[in-house]
Amino acid sequence: MSVLSSAGPHDPYAALRLPEFRRLLSARVCMTVATQIQGVVVSWQMFQLTNDPLALGLIGLAEAIPSIVVSLYAGHVADSVRRKNIIVAAVTVLLFCSVTLFMLTRPIGSWLLAKDQFYTLPLYAVIFVSGIARGFLGPALFSFMPQLIPDRERLSNAITWNSTTYQAAAVLGPAIGGLLFAKAGINTAYGVDAVLMAMALLLYGSIAGRALPAIEGERLDLKESILSGVQFIFSNQLVLAALSLDLFAVLFGGAVALLPIFADTILRTGPEGLGYLRAAPAVGSVLMAVLMTYFPLRRRAGRKLLWAVGGFGVATICFALSRNFWLSLVLLFLTGAFDSVSVIVRSTLLHTFTPEHMKGRVSAVNNIFIGSSNEIGSFESGAAARLMGVVPSVIFGGVMTLLVVGITAIKADKLRRLDLTPEAEPVAAA
Repeated sequence: MSVLSSAGPHDPYAALRLPEFRRLLSARVCMTVATQIQGVVVSWQMFQLTNDPLALGLIGLAEAIPSIVVSLYAGHVADSVRRKNIIVAAVTVLLFCSVTLFMLTRPIGSWLLAKDQFYTLPLYAVIFVSGIARGFLGPALFSFMPQLIPDRERLSNAITWNSTTYQAAAVLGPAIGGLLFAKAGINTAYGVDAVLMAMALLLYGSIAGRALPAIEGERLDLKESILSGVQFIFSNQLVLAALSLDLFAVLFGGAVALLPIFADTILRTGPEGLGYLRAAPAVGSVLMAVLMTYFPLRRRAGRKLLWAVGGFGVATICFALSRNFWLSLVLLFLTGAFDSVSVIVRSTLLHTFTPEHMKGRVSAVNNIFIGSSNEIGSFESGAAARLMGVVPSVIFGGVMTLLVVGITAIKADKLRRLDLTPEAEPVAAA
């Protein structure tokens, strides 16, 4: 099976030669570093305030619920109005959230967080609002990026670079957040978060590419528009299988939400060590993404995808059992490397199969499957940690990931036989 076509000699920098695409990547780097700093600091702050693993899980739930609620409507909006305007509006809201967190560390904000009955509510409120913004931002960004790429030959390269730069920013963000928190204090960390988010807003606003979505299909009302994105996903076995694999792997196999506990009580590294632990999966992801930029995944891509997600599960189990900081870093590095394979294959399939006029709606469904599964997975991790204990809950998640891989390998024959080589037979859409 094949979804790609041959386009002459491979140029690993093809998409980077486009100025507007470079601005998009720069904006995403600033935004991602900012959100990663925020994630590290909020999680550590929440754990210090509550000393409760469930509170860490509720951070993810507070962000996932609004994101899921607005996602399908956000997809409809992304296919109906200028996508750049949606991006600018959503990032403006995220900037407001960053500034609010900064203000909560000032004297009046510290007084609010010190009240016994409501001391965590302001933090959860900010996270909830940011979840709404990210629910609209995801479909708009997903569908806007291909509009900056003039030909299909460079689209696959752009997808890989988009993933690479995101993961690179995800490497820097947690490390910077942990160091800032440990060396300069929480106020400075949130201040840097706000400055980077402001830079992202300026960069997104400066993109002068095509902002109107191409309308190739019939204009539908709100209900038909939303349902069409869902129907498209569920009618395509390849895309549905890839999304489902990622969904359950992230839902059960993620240990990131519990890293403050590992850093504080198991590995005893403090907030600086937490930053490195949070960055380790992203280091693995970015190195794997760079490798795939030069050596694209083509032959037996489906089988390699299944092996990669299986490797993610095994590395997660081993991380739960590790008591050595450096070994834990290596194992988290491996989870990121294996996950990067899944991300790039899934993004390639989504961009390849989805018509331009439906990309917002399909991305919205993808956001529910994958984007929000990170936050819901965080809640699952926190709840399981309270019920089973921290280490057993992470082991359970890794075992469930391996089970999901086995079921997918048996049931999804098209994914198992997926081949991205140009000479292979074309793949069926359904």
